Amino acid sequence: MPRNRVHELEETVEQLKGTVDGLTVELVEVNKRLRALEGELAGESVTEEPSDKATKPNMSPLDTEGSDIIIC
Repeated sequence: MPRNRVHELEETVEQLKGTVDGLTVELVEVNKRLRALEGELAGESVTEEPSDKATKPNMSPLDTEGSDIIIC
């Protein structure tokens, strides 16, 4: 594969990684807001934010931020 193509693919991977990281952060925030709204609807008082582990119970180690693992 020519060097140009490898460089282009590496740039694309970095862009996609940034997009996934940004969407993950947004998803966690939406999840927190949804839990707060559900609590309000159920008549509960939401006084503390759930921990990050509580908002991502089904995430595998590969789903964590900063992972350098690339699966092709």
